Amino acid sequence: MSGTHLLPQNLLKLFAPRPPLPYKRPVGKDLDRIQSKNVTGVADILERLRQEAAVQVNGTGDGMEEGEEPTFTLAEEVKRQIRREERKKRKQEEFKVAKETYKPADDAQAIGDPYKTLFISRLHKGATENDLRREFESYGTIERVRIVRDKKGRNRGYAFIVYERERDMKGNDPGPIQANP
Repeated sequence: MSGTHLLPQNLLKLFAPRPPLPYKRPVGKDLDRIQSKNVTGVADILERLRQEAAVQVNGTGDGMEEGEEPTFTLAEEVKRQIRREERKKRKQEEFKVAKETYKPADDAQAIGDPYKTLFISRLHKGATENDLRREFESYGTIERVRIVRDKKGRNRGYAFIVYERERDMKGNDPGPIQANP
């Protein structure tokens, strides 16, 4: 604070540091009854867990020490690399085939007017069509609800709701937020 040296003496005393507070023993604690907690770290537990994991990986724990990884011969490494490349190539081919063969116009599930369709994302894995219908029917009459599922039938986390009228679907949009004047 500049210019404080120009203040009168009685105001300068307000800015002077005070002496430190004296130590007072805590009230309600008997120092004679306080016992050591003997708290230790987790190093002993971690070491024991590592040893158990090594025993489980190796069966009886023979042959390999802690932190040691299995070594493969050059032939085994080459075989593993070839298998990885084959898996990668197979996935790329499957993706390419799926990309070329899928046509949304031919999909029986992909029906409805896009202007009447509402996209819902970040669904809970346990959500059902009835849950969505119950939540969104308050905005208008729903033509159909479709939760997208994978090949195993599990919910993928998103859904499409098709309304009968376009204005019903637009009723779900809160629009721009305006401040009250």
